[in-house]
Amino acid sequence: MNENAEPLARAEAEEYASWFKALADATRIQIVSLLARHRKPMTVGEIVERSGVGQSTVSHHLKILADVRFVLVERQGTSSLYRINDNCVSCFPTAADVVMGNPVPNPPVCD
Repeated sequence: MNENAEPLARAEAEEYASWFKALADATRIQIVSLLARHRKPMTVGEIVERSGVGQSTVSHHLKILADVRFVLVERQGTSSLYRINDNCVSCFPTAADVVMGNPVPNPPVCD
């Protein structure tokens, strides 16, 4: 036990909290999983079709995921394509290690 341990800086803690909050919903986990496994951008309609969740619900969850950069949005004319942000998602296990005070070798850069 390290009695001189300090908590995370507030800004860093808030960033990690937003990530954990974004993934604190089963539908969002399903969407992230679908996009990560599909490996290609998808429309809302394709996500709706594969997830069995309504269009407005999927759109709502995609906005939350895009706000924390787990999902990236590409505009093509009047359509939007959604894809997983591999850089950001790869940071998530590192975030858990940082929060728990575990050593993190070469943490990836999330953008």
